[in-house]
Amino acid sequence: MSTPTLQTSTHAPQTLGRIELPDAVRDSIGQALAVAPDPDLDIDRSMARYHQIFATLPLELLQQILDFGRHSDTPGVGYVRNLPVDAELPATPANGGPATGKKTFVAEGVLLGLSGLLGEPVGFLTEKNGQLVHDVIPVAGGATSQTNQGSTVFLNFHNDIVHDAIGRYDVSNPDFLVLSCLRADHEGVAATHYADARDVVRALDSRTYELLRSPLFRLNAPGSYVRDVAGGREVLSDLVPMISGPEHFPEISASANGVRAMTTAAEAALDRLQAACRETAHQVYLRPGEALLINNRKGLHARTPFTARYDGADRWLQRSYVRRSQWSIRYRQTEDNRRVHY
Repeated sequence: MSTPTLQTSTHAPQTLGRIELPDAVRDSIGQALAVAPDPDLDIDRSMARYHQIFATLPLELLQQILDFGRHSDTPGVGYVRNLPVDAELPATPANGGPATGKKTFVAEGVLLGLSGLLGEPVGFLTEKNGQLVHDVIPVAGGATSQTNQGSTVFLNFHNDIVHDAIGRYDVSNPDFLVLSCLRADHEGVAATHYADARDVVRALDSRTYELLRSPLFRLNAPGSYVRDVAGGREVLSDLVPMISGPEHFPEISASANGVRAMTTAAEAALDRLQAACRETAHQVYLRPGEALLINNRKGLHARTPFTARYDGADRWLQRSYVRRSQWSIRYRQTEDNRRVHY
């Protein structure tokens, strides 16, 4: 079998897309979402209603979001601005959420409405107890962890993976994430980074690229699974490559909770991968009314450190996991909820 070669074209693809809603559209969508019920009461009906609401986007913006989820040559991350927000928010939960006492569900409607344009929101029992809306909040006990509870350390470049007993953690994982900001950190310094695999590959030398395409790595299970199910021990995947797929449309996988390289050369390639991600990444400081559409297969994302005060006003994002189809993970479906998996 011949070794894949590096992409030699000098043409760099567009890997960050920007979308901004006009004020009138923001207000119209916000009014409709402000009277919508808690989506947990009937998620499928709520998703149908969100489809109606977001179908009122101007055609150009609607197509841009739909195309983001459809095509291999579109940007790996979309930055959506001027979205509606809740008129009033409760305190940021200290325990990682979900929040109590939320009077309206505009934020949830924004998150799930955008998600529905990309695919279907899904949940996993080992991540936020199967919730479809994840509250991403700093937690004192997890401040130094490589998880969404962390704050004081750089959250390494990764994609969101799902533990699977079949030994592959890149099969059941989400195709997309949506990250929506309800409240920024106090100093406004927390940045979300996204490194598109196409940009990363262009920054790699041929030897490193060859190693990263070889099955020389084992991914550790997500931090939530290791913490809540495995009692803190590593739960490693089968041997996998970090980069796979066609040369011009590569897929990239890396777990935040650790990747174990099988050789010293592979370990050096991992270090170079993280460096290449830092060199090529887009950086966004999310503010209320802004969201990121993240292709979880085209690239890796990260987060810079920030100071959490645990005072009810800390950084608060909401996140959804989205799959284009639930068919291929139907073996994991729970009996009680067809959107939630083991």
